[in-house]
Amino acid sequence: MENKKLQKVSATALIISFLPLATLILVLLKITLPDGVRSIWAGANIVLVLVGLCLSIACARNRENRSIVNIASTIISIFWVLLMAGIVVLALFLNFVQ
Repeated sequence: MENKKLQKVSATALIISFLPLATLILVLLKITLPDGVRSIWAGANIVLVLVGLCLSIACARNRENRSIVNIASTIISIFWVLLMAGIVVLALFLNFVQ
């Protein structure tokens, strides 16, 4: 019973890990959002990345439920966190240089 719950959570973590890619759809379709919507969109992406990371780490910590889905969602979530951290560091550097 508990194993099935963990499988559902790991599938949810994988889906949540891929949701920030929806941002690329707007870029590819050249859709421009108003500033307020863009800020909300960015905040939602940050929340999704952090929730996906927490869920995937929680699932991967259980040795009995380690699967490729858990590992993939953890890797994707870590990629997003590193990407966001790199963007913040780049913005701070550019602000410092100017």
